[in-house]
Amino acid sequence: MKGGVRKKGNNWYYYFDAGTVDGKRKRIERKGGATKREAEKALRKALDEFDNCGSIINESNISISDYFDYWYKEYVFINCKYNTQQYYKTIINKHIKPALGIYKLKTLTPAVLQEFLNKKYLNGFSKSSLSGFYGVLSGALKMAVYPYQLIKENPMHYVTMPKYDQTRKDKEDLKVITLEDFNKIINRFPQGSSFYVPLQIAFNTGMRAAEVCGLTWDCVDLNNKTITVEKIIIKKEREWVFGTPKTKNSNRTILMGTTLFNILKQHKKFQIENKLKYGQFYTDSNFVCTKENGEPITTDSLKYLSRVVNYELKISYNFHSLRHTHATMLLEAGANIKDIQERLGHSRISTTMDTYSHVTNKLKQDSVDRFESIISGSK
Repeated sequence: MKGGVRKKGNNWYYYFDAGTVDGKRKRIERKGGATKREAEKALRKALDEFDNCGSIINESNISISDYFDYWYKEYVFINCKYNTQQYYKTIINKHIKPALGIYKLKTLTPAVLQEFLNKKYLNGFSKSSLSGFYGVLSGALKMAVYPYQLIKENPMHYVTMPKYDQTRKDKEDLKVITLEDFNKIINRFPQGSSFYVPLQIAFNTGMRAAEVCGLTWDCVDLNNKTITVEKIIIKKEREWVFGTPKTKNSNRTILMGTTLFNILKQHKKFQIENKLKYGQFYTDSNFVCTKENGEPITTDSLKYLSRVVNYELKISYNFHSLRHTHATMLLEAGANIKDIQERLGHSRISTTMDTYSHVTNKLKQDSVDRFESIISGSK
């Protein structure tokens, strides 16, 4: 593509022909500076931008730090949920930039990336953390190949995750409590406690913490004994706001049993009584899980609950344990795996099977007993 410069008055201008629009050739002409040299430099820059469809990034000099800023702004900020945005920002700013940020994107090699992950592994980071680093690097560098066309190949294709002891991870991460432990927790936080209803909802439905705290009465159908999960609460800056559930399948309607139905029915009356009791000092919200004065229970509040259970009751627990426990109890009772998947809001049935099909010896023994009954009956 050709262009040129010319002087008009006291200034120099550059010009070049762009594409054809409505059958007519479009010419672009702009002020280039006070001298011919400035105009020629501006022309070269304009032609370079035009050839790259106006891209603001320089593929020959862009650093890894600048590229990840660009990727975050152009992809993550637009396409990802707020919590994911914050998670990715932490990985980029606290891990990727300090270790890799000064290098040029085009010089990044699989060896450098493998060394980065290996060091994180040797420094004691969990498999979950390394998976996060791996995922961000893979996703961002894949887009650097296409659609951004800044590198020809994704170097993460040749990087492998360090191996962890999967058995040890399962024991540490998949916390399942017994019915006896749950009753101990309920005795510590009985009816009337701010944590009683959140505990019962999670235990009886398998809902996630943010789903439980974000539950409002318009999503509870006491006539049909159902709970509809359509939103969560998230902390944005310093304010609690509604967000969308984790995945598309997390939007679901859960059938509740008589136990939870009676608890929620009584809790609704309890909230009405407290509203009259506190009067103008009552926080009038539509949340199901609230303190006595109507203030909503948040996921930060549940962290205090976990500390009490861990250190006072000596039970290995976090609030997500109730979700694992709910699923495990259903499996042990012989519930259909597809029903459990839908109840938990998993996107794929393989997620449910991989997470829970191996968690109890009771299931393994049940399979053996079923087989034994078949061959015994044939004799």
